[in-house]
Amino acid sequence: MSFVIRSIAGPLPLAIAHRGGALLGPENTAEAFEQARAVGAEMVETDVRLSADGALVCLHDADLRRIAGDPRLVAEIGLGELRAILPGLLTLDEAIGASAPLGLLLDVKLTDPAVLPRILDVVAAAGATERLLLGLRSLDLIAATRTLSEEIAVLALVSDPGSYRQAKVLGANWFRFWQGEATEERLAAARGLGLRTVIMVGQPRSVVEPGYPPFPVGRIDAEGIDRVLSLAPDAVMLDDPRLLLSARSVTALSSS
Repeated sequence: MSFVIRSIAGPLPLAIAHRGGALLGPENTAEAFEQARAVGAEMVETDVRLSADGALVCLHDADLRRIAGDPRLVAEIGLGELRAILPGLLTLDEAIGASAPLGLLLDVKLTDPAVLPRILDVVAAAGATERLLLGLRSLDLIAATRTLSEEIAVLALVSDPGSYRQAKVLGANWFRFWQGEATEERLAAARGLGLRTVIMVGQPRSVVEPGYPPFPVGRIDAEGIDRVLSLAPDAVMLDDPRLLLSARSVTALSSS
């Protein structure tokens, strides 16, 4: 049975495999998705950008420097050439298929609301609306999405951790807190508004910031996992979901 984002059942927090499970396989690929499913993750996360010829492609960075040693922007390269450079590249429709039956979180890296109808059309055509969580990086995009669809579940990926009230008013269903910003008070306030909460582990920047855990985005240690679990979020996003799943099982056993 497919995961249904609006009627979550089972143990919490959900394990969301960041970039498909970046420590399980090549990031944002079908191989990583399959490994995430095999280890027990409930959801996978992937990123959405536009190629030069308008294809919706699943790549995290704006350019190919980190993953392919190519300094060019994704937006400057056509789909055919992107596939030649990155054979595991997924388009959005391919990612939807490869992620089934897991939940799928789309981190939309685009800022122009004109792309939203295309994304929603691809999701609807694939019959994936019920298992998809649409991650949006601005309050304006959340508002724009709600003029197009009331059905799609929306995660606010906004930078201000105090903007959960605005996000809720504009139609968000979920709110993301970075690990270093996640407090009992903030999560309780967001829950009180009816928002589901996600904690993203690691650093939000390439340079370590005071108050954040000393790990890159997606990475965490056992001490960090224990603290995150103590905050009781609805989901945790991390590169290796096994770390969360193992700690979640221990917590469940100790409380039974």
